[in-house]
Amino acid sequence: MRPAPGEVLHFSEDPTITRFEPRVAATAQQPEAYVWAIDAARAPDYWFPRQCPRALAWVTPATTAADRAWLGADRVHAIEYGWLEAVQSVRLYAYRFAASSFRSFGAHAHAMVAIEPVSPLGPPERVGDLLALHEEAGIELRVMANLWGFVDAASGGSLGFSGIRLRNARPRAGELQR
Repeated sequence: MRPAPGEVLHFSEDPTITRFEPRVAATAQQPEAYVWAIDAARAPDYWFPRQCPRALAWVTPATTAADRAWLGADRVHAIEYGWLEAVQSVRLYAYRFAASSFRSFGAHAHAMVAIEPVSPLGPPERVGDLLALHEEAGIELRVMANLWGFVDAASGGSLGFSGIRLRNARPRAGELQR
């Protein structure tokens, strides 16, 4: 599930949205209100339940041979065992938007934002089997007891890295649960 040329996507578990209004996200580090969307290259980052913590790592042109060998694949997404059932059962939907209504967000060229209300190009599309999407895209999905070892190793080297909803991950070993 990726956007067509000239489109961007917004993933949601709510199939009833007819108009997206800019808002300040609860986790925002900026005060501006946006409608968020994603480009084709990073759409797989959102093939998960919304609240699912995930760590994403991929090979870049600057990736060292050692980091490439450690990762063992061109792209890896990691989740915790506690989220596997949700990944398998979530009803996830993709909303398509005209990319012309959005602009790149800062240094993150894949993250797109609109500052005006936007309406989808049509009804939302059911995303379907998220594990199958990963397999078809050649993305290795790793399931582990705790994400933090992977996060630390993947983010500390020459790989591309993103962590999404990590506040929902199990605590690091030795940390107290809040």
